[in-house]
Amino acid sequence: MIMPESEKQHAVKTVIVPAAGMGTRFLPATKTVPKELLPVVDTPGIELIAEEAAQLGAQRLAVITAPNKQEVLEHFKSFPELERTLDERGKVEQLAKVRRAKELIEPVSVLQEKPLGLGHAVSLAESILDDDEDVVAVMLPDDLVLPFGVVEKMAEVRKELGGSVLCAFEVPKEDVYNYGVFDVESAGYDGPLTVKRVCGMVEKPAVKDAPSNFVATGRYLLDRCIFDALRRITPGAGGELQLTDAIALLIEQGHPVHIVVHDGKRHDLGNPGGYIPAVVDFGLSHPIYGDHLKKTLRDLLVEHEAL
Repeated sequence: MIMPESEKQHAVKTVIVPAAGMGTRFLPATKTVPKELLPVVDTPGIELIAEEAAQLGAQRLAVITAPNKQEVLEHFKSFPELERTLDERGKVEQLAKVRRAKELIEPVSVLQEKPLGLGHAVSLAESILDDDEDVVAVMLPDDLVLPFGVVEKMAEVRKELGGSVLCAFEVPKEDVYNYGVFDVESAGYDGPLTVKRVCGMVEKPAVKDAPSNFVATGRYLLDRCIFDALRRITPGAGGELQLTDAIALLIEQGHPVHIVVHDGKRHDLGNPGGYIPAVVDFGLSHPIYGDHLKKTLRDLLVEHEAL
């Protein structure tokens, strides 16, 4: 079936996953294991992102990696000897787990030679896009946005309002200093989602200076014109090219940018303080480990409260 032209411009073919960071907050574990391969129970974070991208209907996962981080792409390859051994031993469930990643989506390696910022990382993916791709998604692997499906909602908003659409969470006012905070106004949107038009963005403001309590998280649906904006910005904080600066340039030029306020939850896999709760959350809902983990956590809480 040939997709109508009106649908093609809203379909996401490529999801960009910046994964070139050194994972310094997880040292010493990340001396040899890329942060993106650390397991959430038994599934690496990068595979959860691939699953989300596949559910979106994307065909290609553009993984931005550093020269010394090719193990991230190795996870999506075949493992013939391991698969043969599991098959011979009748380990059907384990065999399916091993094969799952390579069956989800096509991974494409895009090399970032030097850590020049998120904007630079995203810009590198332009070289692998097809001519007919008018939109790309960016999923930051540090962020698990649950339940999956927020980017599909963002695509519906783009279909109606055009431009670029970002994911936001509403947080208590006193917590805004930890985040990039959106300056927003009414979007004139009458649908079932909470949607705001973005006027600007402030990075980690003082509580009294925050323009709202809508904060950014790692899901972006970007019109292809973002690549032109990335070519025009200059290095910002830390001497790096910032994606938020490119988005700000689009806003200045009148390009519509909106947020969808997600009513689910988010786990930050980028630091141990966020990673541990993510593992606990996934573990509690696991069909095999969940009940035992609940009991163990109750016992541990009693033990620690007595200290």
